[in-house]
Amino acid sequence: QLQASGGGLVQPGGSLRLSCTASGGSFSRHFMAWFRQAPGKEREFVANINRSGSSINYRDSVKGRFTISRDNAKKTVYLQMNSLRFEDTAVYYCAARHTILTAPDYFRVDDFDSWGQGTLVTVSS
Repeated sequence: QLQASGGGLVQPGGSLRLSCTASGGSFSRHFMAWFRQAPGKEREFVANINRSGSSINYRDSVKGRFTISRDNAKKTVYLQMNSLRFEDTAVYYCAARHTILTAPDYFRVDDFDSWGQGTLVTVSS
């Protein structure tokens, strides 16, 4: 089970840090990702990170502003969001997929079988 937190209301240019904590074991064997869904839009990929943190990917629009990281000891994945823009407003979801060490990176909604409940990020002045 995944529990996301850290969303809120922030002004443009501001920062937030999202957290997603897993319950149960084997977090270190899961590929993790953040997705987001704005009102009336499909859920979209934001960032992902492999089991060890050695491979990280971002959607183009958040590169240089968002940072994904994980702490396997704390069973938590983070999304540090800086320089937030109006268009970053969305419900943010963390997602997990149990993988083998040599698995490829995953980017699609259908690639993931565990989801957090979502946390709302609103960027507004």
